Amino acid sequence: MFMDHPKEAARPDVSAVAALDEPTRRRLYNHVVRQQGPVSRDEAAEALGLARQTAAFHLDRLADESLLDVVYERRSGRTGPGAGRPAKLYKRSTKQVTVSLPERHYELAGRLLAQALEESEATGEPVRTALHRKARELGTQLAEGKTGVFDLLEGNGFEPRCEGDAIVLGNCPFHALAREHTQTVCGMNLHLLRGVLEGLDEDGLQACLEPSPGHCCVRLHPASSPSGTARPS
Repeated sequence: MFMDHPKEAARPDVSAVAALDEPTRRRLYNHVVRQQGPVSRDEAAEALGLARQTAAFHLDRLADESLLDVVYERRSGRTGPGAGRPAKLYKRSTKQVTVSLPERHYELAGRLLAQALEESEATGEPVRTALHRKARELGTQLAEGKTGVFDLLEGNGFEPRCEGDAIVLGNCPFHALAREHTQTVCGMNLHLLRGVLEGLDEDGLQACLEPSPGHCCVRLHPASSPSGTARPS
């Protein structure tokens, strides 16, 4: 699912990647993720020839950015009174970090296409019909709890801007796929954004296929505008 970010906040994945730009932190990250089990501060410091305090600082920064997960274990194997406090250990995070500028969401497109194919095989429904339905359902889910279409589009990488009464989308999150599989991907995107408008109860706007160079293939027009007449899907 798309990530919805406040306009003023840094993208979490961008912040995480920026944290790895520091050489010592990057060395520590690479060391931890190459180990079979969790790593303690002392073990990391000794392996890389660092002061324990330095290793602890950078390991905690990596954990703060969700690049490493923290677990607590007693290395002695003893339990009960006198066993000592569990050690703070670090291991590879389960979070996947992906940064793309401009923002792209190819994994989402892949999931929608896979779901449509599976449903088509199970029910006999045409794949394209299933894809449009799945995309529309996702659009309504994205709108849950949201109130503004402009902020929602901006938070999901569409780079919206006003052009007269219309909202033009400066970025397509599925750009490379749309270039090679235009009808399939643009149709999916159209129904995704129709679902967004439905989920927001935004009946003053209408999503229309209107490709133009340098823009997403979909524009949002006032529903009452002659330009807002949707083309057949």
